[in-house]
Amino acid sequence: MSFDPAAATKAYIDALGPEALAKAADYTRGSEWLSFWGVVVAGLVTYLFVRLRILDRIDAKLGKRGFALRTFLVCAAFLLLSAIVTLPWDLYTGWWRETAYGRTSQPLGDYLGQGAIGLVIGVLLGALFFLGIYALIRRAGKRWWIWSGGLAAAAISLILLLAPVVIEPLFNDYKPVPAGPVRDALVVQAKEAGIDPGRIYMFDGSRQSNNFTANVSGLGHSARIAISDVALKGASLDEVKAVTGHEIGHYVLGHVWIIVIVFSLLAVLLFFLADRIFPRVARAFGSDAGIGDPRGFPVLMFLLSLFAFLAQPVLNTLSRTDESAADAYSLQTVNLPDALASALVKTAEYRSPRPNAVEEFVFYSHPSVERRVRAAMEWKAAHPPVETPAPE
Repeated sequence: MSFDPAAATKAYIDALGPEALAKAADYTRGSEWLSFWGVVVAGLVTYLFVRLRILDRIDAKLGKRGFALRTFLVCAAFLLLSAIVTLPWDLYTGWWRETAYGRTSQPLGDYLGQGAIGLVIGVLLGALFFLGIYALIRRAGKRWWIWSGGLAAAAISLILLLAPVVIEPLFNDYKPVPAGPVRDALVVQAKEAGIDPGRIYMFDGSRQSNNFTANVSGLGHSARIAISDVALKGASLDEVKAVTGHEIGHYVLGHVWIIVIVFSLLAVLLFFLADRIFPRVARAFGSDAGIGDPRGFPVLMFLLSLFAFLAQPVLNTLSRTDESAADAYSLQTVNLPDALASALVKTAEYRSPRPNAVEEFVFYSHPSVERRVRAAMEWKAAHPPVETPAPE
């Protein structure tokens, strides 16, 4: 009897059970709605700051300061104060809802503590970046948005370079995979791909999430592959090898550079559009600030939030392309289609495996689990195992 990829795919997905599938669909669609409501919240925050003239008052108190310090402090003040204003929303979306769906076991105190660390980092880096944007507007004139791509590329590259060394260790404990069969297998995979085995780590991802995850982070000599302890504890050796093959695929195929290029080009487009429509949007909110005035920073941030939401289909399409390529790399180099499929099914708990076409196109940064499992099963059908003849 010939192998049927469609039937095998259906069996993998159906094995989750109707209750788990319904819960995953409910969680996923709720998350999609939250991305829309996030833009609404950003609009309300912008309206609040403009109407109460909060940044106007801060800017007035800093009037005698130099451009750089005044701009940095005004931007930092908005990023900090807006985070405080939206704390109830963030608690609902980032902790309460995740806890309700069983996606995290993180205590509220730890969530708030790590959130505070993230806020400090975000305020400092965000204020520095937008100081650069306002400096471009000030010095480059009407074509300032052209240069924004270079600034975005430099900022993204710097963050990618520093993240594994400076930022990520503030939130998780990264260490080499313990000695044993898993580490031995991963060392072989890394060497075959030309990767220093010392760049493969495990981390206590269970601190924040119960999701089955692994990732590639860093740039150049700081690049590394990290596997959550959730994945290591809940996976077979073959599943770990298949997932690691996927992450090695991202590393070898240079997807991080694609991220830098795409986001830099997108920054040019977004800031170009912001430059064109900022005056009308600012007036609609009741602000008299121009795009080069830090007092209008809330309006600029709202526009970027709106554009980021609208750009989701483009960004997600590019991301899905990279994820499919990484899956293919794992299949070609590790050749464990069933292990990859079973590992992917474990991610279906927080990403509905059977979205409709529009939902997947707009909101999914990864191909649907059903689509990815089907690709693995089609690979299996096209590459049946070679049977070794029995000795005579």
